[in-house]
Amino acid sequence: MADKRDYYEVLGVQKGASEDELKKAYRKLAKENHPDLHPGDKNCEARFKEINEAYEVLSDPDKRAKYDQFGHAAFDPNQGFGGGGFGGFGDFSGFGGFGDIFGDIFGFGGGGGKNPNAPRKGDNLRANLNIKLEEAAFGVKKDVTVTRIEQCPDCKGSGCAAGTTAEVCPDCKGSGQVKTTQRTPFGMMQSNVQCSKCKGRGKIIHSPCQTCRGIGSIRRQHKVNINVPAGIDDGQTISLRGQGNAGLNGGPAGDLLVTILVQPHARFEREGTSILLEQEISFAKAALGSEIEVPTLDGKVKLTIPEGTQTGTMFRLKGKGVPYLRSTGRGDQFVTVRVVVPKGLNSNQKEALKAFAESLGETVETKGIFGKRKK
Repeated sequence: MADKRDYYEVLGVQKGASEDELKKAYRKLAKENHPDLHPGDKNCEARFKEINEAYEVLSDPDKRAKYDQFGHAAFDPNQGFGGGGFGGFGDFSGFGGFGDIFGDIFGFGGGGGKNPNAPRKGDNLRANLNIKLEEAAFGVKKDVTVTRIEQCPDCKGSGCAAGTTAEVCPDCKGSGQVKTTQRTPFGMMQSNVQCSKCKGRGKIIHSPCQTCRGIGSIRRQHKVNINVPAGIDDGQTISLRGQGNAGLNGGPAGDLLVTILVQPHARFEREGTSILLEQEISFAKAALGSEIEVPTLDGKVKLTIPEGTQTGTMFRLKGKGVPYLRSTGRGDQFVTVRVVVPKGLNSNQKEALKAFAESLGETVETKGIFGKRKK
């Protein structure tokens, strides 16, 4: 038993953990490591069994007390404590409470295990869609290519070749599980395990469909048209019902979840429904006032600059922002002006500028070529 991990360590809880803490930890780990979510992953299957074994002991007050006192030896038949340990955690109807917990997590009732032939919803798919700021503001229609599981067109999901049908498994009678009895430190216990004859499917296909090889579904690329609503923002997700993977046994298809990624704009920045713009203006226009053109999402508009405008002054263009998502009205655009200091003035321009400064009572000193100051 030396190679077994501590049960508290397996569930990631302290030794004095409450029943609620145990259950919460178990739900999380069981869902993350459930074999149905990781088909063919042997390591995941081993972790899943380890998690269930730990919870089966720690959730039972008597078993937990024995484990706290004797550790794993309490369930080792070679240590003189009784029967043959644990095994066969394919189903938990014999362990009081496991069925209810798994019903909460995976959506099937306790007691009899999961019916392999019951309708099951298909998995959701996720995709990203890159769009421009203008497309996010006013809406756009785009195609997204996804690879999804679809019902086989030849067998219509049955997995059987044309003219044939599947046989109900004679061992499990279609349930996909069979009962086993095993000796434990607390007596004989029954549990349900996967039927080895039908591999848990509840049916046996003697003549599988050649297209899907008996699976009942195929993978196929598919283009989905996305109607992006006006006003959507970066990182928001659009859900398209029924565009995910096909369901099983007549169950509904999953959904396609498309996350919108808005590309950066060369001039604009977006904050909610507001558009922000920095606009450079000359010193003369800022001092004397002027009318300039500035870009907006709707095209260029005229903006009046009052005389004496300082750098950093912000102007508001009402209704020139982003439309409200699934509503009427729009946000505003805010234009922040930056006064540009002129460069490369010729001698006449410099003299004119000095004369202007002196008219305001300022003394301007400049440096010549050899560093001498000029008044």
